[in-house]
Amino acid sequence: MSSVELSERERRVLEAVIRSYVETAEPAGSRALTRRFRLGVSPATIRNTMADLEEKGFLSHPHTSAGRVPTDKAYRVYVDSLIRVTELAPADRERLLGGIAQGSSAIESILLRTAQSLGVLTQELGVALGPRLDQIVLQRLELVRVSSEKLLLVLTLQGGAVRTVFIEVRGEMADTVLVEVQMVLNERIAGMSLSEIRHSLGARLRDVRTTMEGGELLNIFVQEGNALFDVPADAGERVVLGEASLLADKPEFATGEAMRKLITLTDRQNQLATLLRQRAQQGGMSITIGSEHSDALLGGLTVVTAEYRAGALSGVIGVIGPTRMPYEKVIAVVRHASQLVQDVLA
Repeated sequence: MSSVELSERERRVLEAVIRSYVETAEPAGSRALTRRFRLGVSPATIRNTMADLEEKGFLSHPHTSAGRVPTDKAYRVYVDSLIRVTELAPADRERLLGGIAQGSSAIESILLRTAQSLGVLTQELGVALGPRLDQIVLQRLELVRVSSEKLLLVLTLQGGAVRTVFIEVRGEMADTVLVEVQMVLNERIAGMSLSEIRHSLGARLRDVRTTMEGGELLNIFVQEGNALFDVPADAGERVVLGEASLLADKPEFATGEAMRKLITLTDRQNQLATLLRQRAQQGGMSITIGSEHSDALLGGLTVVTAEYRAGALSGVIGVIGPTRMPYEKVIAVVRHASQLVQDVLA
């Protein structure tokens, strides 16, 4: 059932229950709603409407309380059609800018600052997923002599990542040869992604491999290019987390079991990476609520993420928190943070 199938009164009462519960963490009763919201009807009418909403699966009725609380179905309708997301407050925009933009320009540092800033502003658990290294552009490479028969290839990648690979050579090569080969390689492949380099390296070096003194070394690059410029498919997709302690004071985590589930979730980096990777593939903003998750550890939690993209780099940032969260603010914060991350990376 969508919000279109709800009457106007049901929509207004449902929104009031959600807003009340998000703000107070207490089940909402008809009299409290009458006092707090201008619904234009009596407590008895609100009570009857709440009973109808409960019958339709939008509210539940805790045994120890006369009030109602929203279900995951209610939050979904709220997010999809009742919510009014506004621009982020200027003070919050400044705090995000200061938190994300100031500091090291390395990708992992940017994402860590982003996760921490998201956590502080939303009081949820900030999360971020780094981009795959395979997508990252090579900025420059260097050849460093280690011994007479071994070189170190140093790849400096977009966003501050550095990758090093050893190259075995036959006999000592002159410094002039290393400088010449390094210059040719930077001219031919700098500015390309590692994936593009692997697929086109032979063609890009074909005209110089037999005409210059460093042709033997260039042949090694052509023959071993797949290994030299290869990275695992998921390399770089590290999950970065903010402070889980920000959730400790929320009533949803008052029990040891709930907190243990959260700790288990944060410890399972591979599962989190899979979840966030799916968000990255979808693109844009994504909100998954409670029972909508396939992973039981995410039951009772909402995940709000937004994609960031800068050139060949892409990933997601966002927050994880209880389904009872201030969705308007969280969405506005995550959306603005994703744009800031894009700006900083670019």
